[in-house]
Amino acid sequence: QVEFVESGGGLVQPGGSLRLSCVVSGNISGDNTMGWTRQVPGHQRDLVATITGAGRTSYADSVKGRFTISRFTSSRDNAGITMYLQMNSLKPEDTATYYCIIAAGTVSYWGQGTQVTVSS
Repeated sequence: QVEFVESGGGLVQPGGSLRLSCVVSGNISGDNTMGWTRQVPGHQRDLVATITGAGRTSYADSVKGRFTISRFTSSRDNAGITMYLQMNSLKPEDTATYYCIIAAGTVSYWGQGTQVTVSS
């Protein structure tokens, strides 16, 4: 079983910044690849950024240079993995529900989502 706690979404003006957080715990490993996806109602869910257990990152072209993904594994037992998405220079088209994802073997698990709205 995998548990998620996502936070950090909200309303921000164009050009502003937000930082999303996702704490993942349960049957996971520090080697698991993690990432953020986003979805607008009526559209498919798109991959925004990923980070491997070794720290290798990748980004969708639409967010390169503006978003930064990072992760931190606590040394405390069962504390889980914390992943962040720093979002700068936000645009109205970044408005979506953002979901944390972790790939554990052949199975992917999704968080509950956090809403980001970019509007003046």
